[in-house]
Amino acid sequence: MSKSSPIALAISLAGLVLFWPAQARPEDQILRLSLAECIQKTLKNNLGLAADLLTPEMASASLAVAGQKFIPSLVMNYGQQDNRSASFSFLDTAGAAVSTAQNEYSFQVAQTLPTGGSLTLGLTGYKTDTTRQFQTINPRFGSTLRFSFSQPLLKDFGWRVSRREVLLARNNRDISELNLSQAVEDVIYRAKSAYWSLVYSLENLEVRRRSLKLARELLDKTKAEVEAGTMPPIEILTAQADVSTREADILEAEAMVRNSEDLIRTYMNLEAEIPGAASVHIVPTDSPEVAEHVVSLEEALAAAMLHRPDLQAAKVGLSSKQLNVGFARNQLFPDLRLQASYWSPGISGTQILYEGGNALTGKVIGIVPGGGDQALKDAMDFKYKNWSVGLSLTFPMNMIFSREAYVLAKLDLDQNLLRLRNQEQQVFLEIRTAVRSVETNYRRIQAYRAARENATKKLEAEEEKLKVGLSTNYFVLQYQRDLASAMISELKSTVDYNISLAALDRSQGRGMEHENISLLDVGPAAKSKGK
Repeated sequence: MSKSSPIALAISLAGLVLFWPAQARPEDQILRLSLAECIQKTLKNNLGLAADLLTPEMASASLAVAGQKFIPSLVMNYGQQDNRSASFSFLDTAGAAVSTAQNEYSFQVAQTLPTGGSLTLGLTGYKTDTTRQFQTINPRFGSTLRFSFSQPLLKDFGWRVSRREVLLARNNRDISELNLSQAVEDVIYRAKSAYWSLVYSLENLEVRRRSLKLARELLDKTKAEVEAGTMPPIEILTAQADVSTREADILEAEAMVRNSEDLIRTYMNLEAEIPGAASVHIVPTDSPEVAEHVVSLEEALAAAMLHRPDLQAAKVGLSSKQLNVGFARNQLFPDLRLQASYWSPGISGTQILYEGGNALTGKVIGIVPGGGDQALKDAMDFKYKNWSVGLSLTFPMNMIFSREAYVLAKLDLDQNLLRLRNQEQQVFLEIRTAVRSVETNYRRIQAYRAARENATKKLEAEEEKLKVGLSTNYFVLQYQRDLASAMISELKSTVDYNISLAALDRSQGRGMEHENISLLDVGPAAKSKGK
């Protein structure tokens, strides 16, 4: 830490000494904690931050799911059927029924292209065995190798349109990481604020105890002088009333200490490291800083525009809205597609030889056995080349609704632009307030320090006057209260100054940078930096 004021450091050390016997029991534990350790434990154990850590992981998983659109798909089919029907013609079969058995299979690999089109490679095959007469090949095997290409030329065309889901998921992941950074900034600020509040409550308690000690000493002295007859008895009542008031102040200050301890224990989730953390007393080892920080409003505003995670997240969100507008505009076009196909069939099987080479004679004179491998070979060798190219145009009648979707997307973009500008205005206001608070609190330190020094001198002078009978207990007690109030005001202004510095860091989005913290230092898996 930077250089601290002598009065704050002295009171802090005295508070540590007096806090132990008044608050701690033998079974209680003492945790001496620096500000850096407080921040580190909060980032590691805070349950709210642990929940926020899951959001980027979920967004990364969503991005992976969106990217699966461009992973090739494999489709396989197999079917078998056996058809039997009555014969109504001598051309069908010599028997009373026609029987046909058929097996079919297909393999298809499809790939979505970044341009919005698709490319498909498919292989189909079949086997047919029938009792019908006059067949020249039975059983018959067929295979077809086919390449198909489809590309939209208007609607759904383009890299940004086809990858819209991926780009939106990527933006959402970036936004979730920026939101996590903002959550870390907030946690750092709250940890600092809780730490300095505990420092203030402990030092406030020590000031109250010292004030009570002075009042009791004056009460004892007053009793002795009343008994000696040098003071009227009413002076005892004045001193006793003041002692009772200061004892009540002690109770309030002790409650403030306990509340501050509970708050910082909750932020750090101390129970995760120390079982029974409710009985652990936290003793801060750092004193508040009083060195002047000269802050330029222009530099602070520029830093906020550059570093604030919430502003960066809003800008990334704006790019998502622009993507939606582009997609909605693209959906206004008719669906014009280029279709192209290139395929190669192959047929083979057992050949049936008829007398005179005429199947109509019905006289089979022999067969030439064959299998399906030749059909597959002919298809793979492109023995029979076929191709087709064409265009298809679809103009849906619901284009009026697509236009409304485009209008809605533009309105959403305009709304978010206005929100971003409003957010920037709020940031400007926050920065101005933070800079002004730093400057004001520093001046308060100087003013209250002077007030405390004057109150000390006034009390010392009044005590000297009391010794020679030129003053009364009432005035001495009043000056004691004035000194205690001045000391507490100086302590409060010092703590407020440090909290305002933390608030300035948060308003600029530079809390992580100034504490040398990255997102890798957040959560249970974070590695200690040895702070």
